Order: sequence, then C-alpha cells, then structure tokens
Amino acid sequence: MSYTVIHATHEAVRKAGGIGTVLDGLLTSPVYQKSVRRSFLVGPLSRPEDEDLLAESGEVLFSTISGVQNADCADALNRVAERYNVNIVYGIRRFTGGYEADVLLVDAEDINPRKSRNFKYNLYRHFGLTSDRYDTIADYALYIDSAEAIYDAVIALIGKAPGPHIVLAHEYMGMPVALKAIAENDPRFWTIFYAHEVSTMRGITEGNPGHDVMFYNAMSQALAQGEVVEDVFGDQSDYYRHALVQLASYCDGIFAVGDSTLDELRFMGFEAQAIDLVYNGIPSVQISYAEKLQSRTRLRDYAQNLLGYEPDVVMTHVTRPVISKGLWRDLLVLTHLDKLLGDKGQTGVFFVLTTAAEQRSSQDVERMESEYGWPVEHRIGLPDLVSNEVEIWQDMEAFNRKSVAIQAVLVNQFGWDRASCGKRMPQDMAFADLRRGTDVEFGQSIYEPFGIAVLEPLTFGGLCVPSSVCGCCGFLDRVTRELTGPPVLVADYTADVALENAASDRVIGEYERRIQEGKVAEKVAWDIADALPSSDREREVRLHSGYKLAAQMGWDRVCEAFFFPGIERAISRRQTQRNV
Repeated sequence: MSYTVIHATHEAVRKAGGIGTVLDGLLTSPVYQKSVRRSFLVGPLSRPEDEDLLAESGEVLFSTISGVQNADCADALNRVAERYNVNIVYGIRRFTGGYEADVLLVDAEDINPRKSRNFKYNLYRHFGLTSDRYDTIADYALYIDSAEAIYDAVIALIGKAPGPHIVLAHEYMGMPVALKAIAENDPRFWTIFYAHEVSTMRGITEGNPGHDVMFYNAMSQALAQGEVVEDVFGDQSDYYRHALVQLASYCDGIFAVGDSTLDELRFMGFEAQAIDLVYNGIPSVQISYAEKLQSRTRLRDYAQNLLGYEPDVVMTHVTRPVISKGLWRDLLVLTHLDKLLGDKGQTGVFFVLTTAAEQRSSQDVERMESEYGWPVEHRIGLPDLVSNEVEIWQDMEAFNRKSVAIQAVLVNQFGWDRASCGKRMPQDMAFADLRRGTDVEFGQSIYEPFGIAVLEPLTFGGLCVPSSVCGCCGFLDRVTRELTGPPVLVADYTADVALENAASDRVIGEYERRIQEGKVAEKVAWDIADALPSSDREREVRLHSGYKLAAQMGWDRVCEAFFFPGIERAISRRQTQRNV
C-alpha cells in the first residue's frame, strides 16, 4: 500500500528538538520512501525567518509574504489565505540523499476572528475542548489558529488524490490539525497521534522533587490497581497540553516512542490496544578502528591542552541544559569513578556539551579563553554562563575541587571545532570526533521518552549509559537478547523502591530520591569501571559489536517492524469499527 503522510509538527523547517531528529531519520529511510508516495511537513510559521530557512534547505514555491507565486495551485492557496486572513508559505524541503518533502507553513497571527471563534466552537461541539480556558496561552493559540488553514491548504495541494492520507500529529502541537481532519470526516484521511512524550507526565516528573524515583513507582502501582493519573495526582485539565493529548482517543491510532511512554499513555486512560510501539531509530555508521583512534586522540589532545594531562578515559554528555537530563547524576557516578580510577593510577575527563544561549561568537570565545581560561573556568553572565548553565557549572566546579583523577569541562557552545571553541581545540577537530572518540556517553535522564542522543556513540563502540526510564531500553532489550556483552549499561534509579500503593509512592521526595541516587550511582560507577576496555584489542572488539547492535536499531528496521505495521493497524482499526 502507498500512503500520503502529513506530518503536523512545529519542526517542519527547523530542528528544535527530538522531533526534528526523528523526521530526518524517518524521511531519509529507503523503506519509508518506498511506501510513501508524498510527504508533507505542515505547521505554524512561528518566525519570519522560517521562509528563509525553507529556501536554504529547498525551494519556496508560494508565499503571501514575499510574493512568490510559482506553485501550480497558487490560486487555491491564495483563496485559503484570503478566507482565513493568514499568510501561507509553501515549498519543497530537500533531505540528505535528495528526498523531497512538501512544506506548508501558516502564519495565523492576524487570523479572521470569526473563523477562529467558529473553529473553537466546533472543537467544543465535536470533542468537548474548552478553548476559553487556554485562550491567553500563546502556545495554544499558535497551533489552534493555524490548524484550519493548514488543513484547507493541504486539500488544495492534494486535490482529489485517493487515500490513504495519514495525518501524523507529532505531539500536542499537531493535534489541532488532526482534530480538524477528524471533524471533516473525509474518508480518505486517517489520523494518528505520535507521542514523542506525554506532556502531563513530564510535568509531574520534573515538577516533583522525587522525580522519576517517585513517579514511575507511583504509576506502576496505579496501573496495577486500575487507576489513572487523576486518581493519583489530581485534576490535570487546567494544563492545555493535557487537554489536547487526551483528545488523541478520537484518532485512529496512537504511536508511542518507548515502553515508558506507552505506560504513560495507559496512565492517561487510553486503551492499550489503541497504542502501537514505534521506537525511534538510531544512526549506524561503520568506521575503521584507525578512524576511532584518531577521534579519541583528538579528544585526549584537547584535554591535554585544557587540563595539562592526557586522560586514560574520555567521557561525554551531549545534551540540552534542562532538568530532565539529570546531569547531577553524572557527577554522582563520577565521584565514585574518580576513586576507582585513582586507585588504578588512571585519569579521566568529562566533557559536557550543552548551551542555553545562542552560539557565542568567535570573538567572545577568544576573549573568554584569554581572560580566564574558558571553558575550564567560567563567569556568570553573557557571553558566558546563562540560565541553567549556571547551576550546571556550579555543580561541576564543586566536583572538580574534590576530584583526584577526573576533571569535568563544560563547553557551553554550539559546535565542536576550533572556530566555535577556541584555539586550544585541535585544528582538525569536528563534532563527529565527540561521538566517535568517547569511551562513555552519559544519559541518566529522569524523563526520556526515547533517548537517541545517548545511543549515538553506540555505533562507534562507545559505552552508553542511559537510565532505565529511557524509551530506548525497550528497543535495546529486543535486539540484544542474542548478543553478549553489548556496550550499553542501564542505570536503574527506580528499582527496589517498592511501596504498598501509588499514594504511598508519592511521599518519595528529594531526600528519599537522593538516598536512592547515591546507592545506584555507586553501582553504576563500579559497572562502568568493569566495562571499560582494558586494551586496544578490546576497544576494537567493542567497536564492531557496537556497530552490529546499532545496525539492528536503524530507521529501516523501525519502518519495517513498527511504523508501517502501526499505520496498517490504525487503518484496520477504523474499518473494523465501521463494520461493527
């Protein structure tokens, strides 16, 4: 069967997070391309420069902003723009390998008020969505106000083409487009909610001092007792994202990117049979052992230039500076690993690449480097530390003062090359070296629906350390059953905290969580110390086993085993319901 797939997403032209990475992997898979006759990336035009980004990555064919009118259906798109009083940008985005997807963006800031009111009324009439509760939230308005114009513009572009046309609502942001498609009841369209997370559960996990230790134990107990989130954590309806995600029950199917996400959706009250596991894929790139050693040497040389020693162990964490990533846990593990390495007469370095600001200029980097030794030392305030970077560095600085064998280095910058990171970085360093050359990549998140980033060094033989709540662990379990000694070490911070019921699990606060983290971190440190390759030969074996494992977790496998079977089940599900 051949599909039209309409990806409703806020990352249609710009990669802002995990969904953009998913789209890059999914749309460039030959298996995906074989079964999809046409792909659309649709969403709000949230920034004026989005049209320029589309031009850079492909071609703008129509724009009511710049006046481009090269699309065959320009007249129809103009009518949609006039009807809703919106701006429309349409064009083609080209992906790696030459694959092309249609891109449709709508700027609804000046939308016809009558159209907006009518749509919100119909959302209430069809689905019970009370938009008046969320009207003052700009993020809610962004996706609601653009949805109808997006749908009508897609209709103008596909014309009378036969289905199946699959609307994939990527997260709560895509739900308004899906709801419009459901309300129109065009039999050519099917809708699927693509859960890259469950916003309600993320909010509870991040906002509670017990974090994942509390939440996942409470959820497990609640599910066993047939309870849903409101039974344990109270009414969630004030949260607009919760309200939108709840309406996924009207979709023909639901995709969950990980096993924890599937359970979280069940905790929302969705029936398990309506949810399909559709894991994310990870990259698999085969390199020679000489190439790996070259990258590792560059990282060790950089440490030598910064710290005055060449480390025996290179450890990294490439991430966003947000609470969900659990960066403090890395330092807890390193506190124990510091002693273990020190007892062996070995040294290590821990590079954290994360930033909460725009890219620092080369001039600012040069000045910080010369004045106070950035990135080994930092100062609060631009062009250096801002927002969450401050607390991250303070924790790292406290660790460095006490450590004997390991030093932590915060590189709060976009990019990993000399132009971005200063003169002490080797001339030929590139971002690829950070993934190829690391010995250990951390990812001990408190909330992580899948976790592509933590597994990126896997194909190069790096030891990956995700937490047990990472959705990738379920995928790993499926493909490692016949492998021995895979280069992945799962840190389980939620185990052995069993209490009598979900309500009692809620009493797990910061104190209880820190006690648990301390116990688990020590175990993880010992496990890492045992798993580190002790020779070049062992490191080379790890390179081959890592690639072998990663090759079984790529996007082609995801499309064949999960993505398209999930679409087929969604189509069959609605047909079965109609027959009943």
